[in-house]
Amino acid sequence: MASDVSGHGAQVLVASNRGPVSYQVREDGSLHPKRGGGGLVSGLSAIGPDAGALWVCAALGDGDREAVRRGVGESGVRMLDIPADVHADAYNGIANSVLWFVHHMLYQTPLEPVFDAEFRRRWASYEAYNRAFAEALAEEAADGAVVLVQDYHLTLVPGMLRALRPDLRIGHFSHTPWAPAEYFRMLPDDIARQVLTGMLGADRLGFLTHRWAEAFTDCCERFAGGLGGTRVGVHGLGADADFLRTRSREADVEERMAALREEIGTEPGGGPRRTIVRVDRTELSKNIVRGLLAYRQLLDDRPQWRERVVHVAFAYPSRQDLAVYRDYTAEVQRLAQETNDRYRTPGWTPVVLHVKDDFARSLAAYRLADVALVNPIRDGMNLVAKEVPVVSDAGCALVLSREAGAYEELGEDAFAVNPYDVVGTAEALHEALTLPAGERAERAKRLAAAATALPPAQWFLEQVRALREPAR
Repeated sequence: MASDVSGHGAQVLVASNRGPVSYQVREDGSLHPKRGGGGLVSGLSAIGPDAGALWVCAALGDGDREAVRRGVGESGVRMLDIPADVHADAYNGIANSVLWFVHHMLYQTPLEPVFDAEFRRRWASYEAYNRAFAEALAEEAADGAVVLVQDYHLTLVPGMLRALRPDLRIGHFSHTPWAPAEYFRMLPDDIARQVLTGMLGADRLGFLTHRWAEAFTDCCERFAGGLGGTRVGVHGLGADADFLRTRSREADVEERMAALREEIGTEPGGGPRRTIVRVDRTELSKNIVRGLLAYRQLLDDRPQWRERVVHVAFAYPSRQDLAVYRDYTAEVQRLAQETNDRYRTPGWTPVVLHVKDDFARSLAAYRLADVALVNPIRDGMNLVAKEVPVVSDAGCALVLSREAGAYEELGEDAFAVNPYDVVGTAEALHEALTLPAGERAERAKRLAAAATALPPAQWFLEQVRALREPAR
């Protein structure tokens, strides 16, 4: 699926596993496009329609592959029909089961990882997947074009592309944390070097926080002989305030607020109940299970909150093709049910859990939030921590893990927690719930300002400008 800018070559190119559009095959055989949003979409829109931009992405499902075969596509998008088995090995077998686990430090090391012959077979698929991107970018880019490669799925692309097109200005951005050197060295030595040297093929590398940038630099100094000529920058992706504030006032959000208020109910005396809100994918690093345990600890330690507070927990299924994620989702549901069985009264359900993804309902929960609970084990940024203070009607308190990237910008006005400390998190929830309304509103105002300091379009344009600057 080639774009209409390929005749003379694109001036700005983005490469990512997932693109801005996906396709479904309808019963009548027609293709239905579904368009996505996010920072990259905003950024490419911001550079204008005449900038000669191209997005290179992978075909992720049967609908996408059928669109490629039929030559159906969006202007400015090239979708790569990488063989499904190669993509599965690269995406699930390496990117999500190895690199994600390393950077989020998720392994249960007595049993995993095991870097055996099957791992090496999958790594060959990861190389092939990255090579397909590099070759497509090399084919589509104009002389001296800017190329922005995204995330841990495509760590080898910068080096491969540099070999094919040394004239290009190549950037790579990591949306995840970067593992500390002592954990990163868990990878086989040759694989660790290959990842680092692949990324060092870029002119410039971007990270969400100084902490992750410093961890990468340390890995390079210890295992790759340093950064060479590659520059490193930090761009803390912020929330899109204009979009969130407008979208959260639409009719479907108002409808879901009414439904949530019905589920939350009122205190025995008739006043509104307080809400502790979390909105996450059931991603292992999000720490939903310990969040539920902390809420249960709050009800044990502070019985005065029984019937006065509800934990509104949205845990949207993620990566359900991996058994460990299915098991984690089931544990979240079991624990929520167990908490409700233990504490429920005729007029009070302690945990309101939803597992079906619904963006309008998420925004409704943001608006109703008295406290936002964001307690990841480890997170590159965590945009939920930035979005809730922007949308919350009365201003919310933020209970935030010190291991979230967002802590670097928001920690001063949040209630910081060690994500492993359930008792400490329960106490932080109590402190957040008892924060006087005036102070809560002031904190929320400062949180919203920090959260929106670098909105998505500016985040993207800042990287494009930095790449176009001559190396010092």
